Amino acid sequence: MSRHKVVRRITLFLTAALAAPLAGCAEAPDGEVGTVVRVIDGDTLVINFDGEDQRVRLLNVDTPETKHPDKPVECLGPEATTFLENLTPAGTKVGLDFDVERTDQYDRVLAAVFLEDRTLVNAEVARNGLGVPVVFEPNREYFDEVQEAYTEASAQQIGLLDPAAECTLPVQATQAMADLAKATEAAGAASSAGGTVAALAAAAGGVAVAIASAKALREAIAAGSNTVLWTALGGASAADDLTNKLSSAISSGEASLASTQQVVADRELAEKAAAEAAEAQAVIEAAAAEEQAQAAAVAVEAERVQREADLRAEAERVAANLAAAADAERDRIANLPPVPAPYVPPAPAPYVAPAPAPYVAPAPPAADPYPGYTGPRCYAPGGKTYRPC
Repeated sequence: MSRHKVVRRITLFLTAALAAPLAGCAEAPDGEVGTVVRVIDGDTLVINFDGEDQRVRLLNVDTPETKHPDKPVECLGPEATTFLENLTPAGTKVGLDFDVERTDQYDRVLAAVFLEDRTLVNAEVARNGLGVPVVFEPNREYFDEVQEAYTEASAQQIGLLDPAAECTLPVQATQAMADLAKATEAAGAASSAGGTVAALAAAAGGVAVAIASAKALREAIAAGSNTVLWTALGGASAADDLTNKLSSAISSGEASLASTQQVVADRELAEKAAAEAAEAQAVIEAAAAEEQAQAAAVAVEAERVQREADLRAEAERVAANLAAAADAERDRIANLPPVPAPYVPPAPAPYVAPAPAPYVAPAPPAADPYPGYTGPRCYAPGGKTYRPC
């Protein structure tokens, strides 16, 4: 459909449809008038029209999944939902137009949705890079409008077409190839630096993880011909080009992985041989140590036996000496001369106390032969008499 035809149709539709409530709610020509109830995701809304809430799927535009039961939330899916919520908040009056098929296999109404200012919501989603043009035959009436809007988004490199959007396939592929190159470089550095087996095995594991990620992305690109991200990539030619780049990087990574794994295997074999040699040497040393221990034990036992023998010999010698000494003592005693009778001192004479002398009373003092003498006196022995001196 030409742009002129679409604009004319929208003009006629909105003029009549949005004015219909004011004219007694007469049915709008070529479409319906409704009120947005809520937004489900980037390309699906609930709109009240014909007297009931109905799920409406936007025609000819597809946005990343956010509510699919079998798929994870896709790149920029939440952003697409937010955009549609901001563009058509609850309560917004909209016009709906339909194509050949009115509903899809999920009983959703297939429609072009217009705002009161004649903005085609389907095209606005694509114009902001949050949805891609899609045709589910035979419904293609609004495809050209959506495609034109999507071309504007591509020129501006926004949304799914933004080369800096980390979740898009080109950026994911670039990151996967960079991760693989980094892992390969790390493995090569570990091999050339003579790293340990553990370090080499870790490097090999990093390469294997990077290869697995790159393969998963390559498979997703190859299997995703009907996905939004695949369409945003630029079609089959761009997908093939990106797949070939990934395949080249994967091949280089696999060669590096095989080389690193061979180095790991060689190192493990060498370490195993060294470990076995060390174990054998340890066994030999242990056997030698055991022999030495046994020899030392034998020597200790021999020394103990000899010491006991020496002690027994010494005891026997001492016993023999004691026996000889006892015999000699007996002989000496037997040859001693007869022992004389012991000396018995005479008994002392009994003590007889002397008889006491008879008591003689002292003579009375003599009369003074020298009456009146007061001169010096010379006493006779006993001091009883004197004479003048």
